[in-house]
Amino acid sequence: MDYQTSMNLNNKNKRIHFISIGGAAMHSLALALDQAGWKVTGSDDEIRDPSRGRLEKAGLLPDSDGWDPSRVDPGLDAVILGMHARGDNPELARARELGIRIYSFPEFLYQRSRDRKRVVVGGSHGKTTVTSIILHVLNHEGIDCDFLVGAKVDGFDNLARLDSGGDLAVFEGDEYLSSPLDPLPKFLHYRPHLAVLTGIAWDHINVFPDYQGYLQQFREFVSRIEPSGRLVYCSDDPEVRRIADAARPDIVKIPYSTHPYEVRAGRFFLMRKDKRLLPLQLFGRHNMQNISAAAKVCSSLGVSAEDFYLAIQSFRGASRRLQRLGEGDDFTVYLDFAHAPSKVKATVDAVRELHPDRSLVACLELHTYSSLSSAFLSQYRGSLDAADSAVVFFDPAAVRLKRLQPLAPDEIRAGFQHRNLTVMTSAEELEEWSQGLDLDESSLLFMSSGNFGGFKPAEIPKLKGRGKPER
Repeated sequence: MDYQTSMNLNNKNKRIHFISIGGAAMHSLALALDQAGWKVTGSDDEIRDPSRGRLEKAGLLPDSDGWDPSRVDPGLDAVILGMHARGDNPELARARELGIRIYSFPEFLYQRSRDRKRVVVGGSHGKTTVTSIILHVLNHEGIDCDFLVGAKVDGFDNLARLDSGGDLAVFEGDEYLSSPLDPLPKFLHYRPHLAVLTGIAWDHINVFPDYQGYLQQFREFVSRIEPSGRLVYCSDDPEVRRIADAARPDIVKIPYSTHPYEVRAGRFFLMRKDKRLLPLQLFGRHNMQNISAAAKVCSSLGVSAEDFYLAIQSFRGASRRLQRLGEGDDFTVYLDFAHAPSKVKATVDAVRELHPDRSLVACLELHTYSSLSSAFLSQYRGSLDAADSAVVFFDPAAVRLKRLQPLAPDEIRAGFQHRNLTVMTSAEELEEWSQGLDLDESSLLFMSSGNFGGFKPAEIPKLKGRGKPER
């Protein structure tokens, strides 16, 4: 499909309609276009918070849930189609009948940023944090850019911006498919001038049923770097190294590895070449890799090492990325977005390294298609090993919604191979379990891309009557 368009996407006062506006990226893009002067409408069959509250505050919340072809009229300049809409969506059918230009959001972002220098962060894990660090440092230096990132970052009121007026765009690059009409992975649309490749671990088996097919998307991502562009890549990852080694000769290759660090008194410190130690809000070995990646990017964008190191000390992390929910004198409760095996292992290992003398209790929700697939469970083997005890939670309704075979607790235990693992399937079980926890000298880690069936981990410190909220 040819996505060259005669429509000037920099023009304001254009009318655009979002089909499936409730997604994280979709509603953020809608807000960004509204702020840039576009006339925005949207629809969805279900919109949850925080998307719902943000859209309502901006006056963009649809007047009712569901699909209505009358929302799509000949006066629209474009439609943006979200991945979670079905191919037989009645509003989509109406747009096609009228011949209205239809984009996936990555197609639209590329067209909107064609005249900007594009930085795109890709990889199976770490891309949200790397993108967030880059944005934090640029903001600290007063450098404006357009952007899209997968989580809330301090200093920014939205996950996307399209009206900076600068000549730079920074995008988090997701390898999942773009829309029901566009099976191309999102990050393949962006054609970066500077690409980051953080690490590769098989995921999304519903669209990439074998590892080699998944791996090929990252080779293609690197092949689409603009002529004489740059590739910042993690040399600690052998698969990433092989892809970088095979990249075109015109691409400038910039390796990075884990930044030297020390852990002292429950806090991580970056170690400079001159042996100076810089205190961090972040923690975990994987985040030391993420910092190195962002440092290489920021250097390529003209930020000095001194300015980068000054800025990184105030970076508190992206929302739901190793976030402290609450703590007491001898315990801490953490929440992380981790769901894929490599992310789960990195997160559990990070908390263990931060608090080596405490008991570590890890609770993981299986929520994605891959994680709820019995054929994929063996990929989680060893991911929870650093935890003294573990709970794996899943909602049977989510399994049915994804039209997967029912999961048995024994399958989950066989997949994870953890010595002390309990399987739970209801928020009530989680609630009862949390009530009986002994948090003395302990760390409690929750990991999910869902919501634990309505159970709220943030309530645990309050239930203990001795916790204090996140700082």
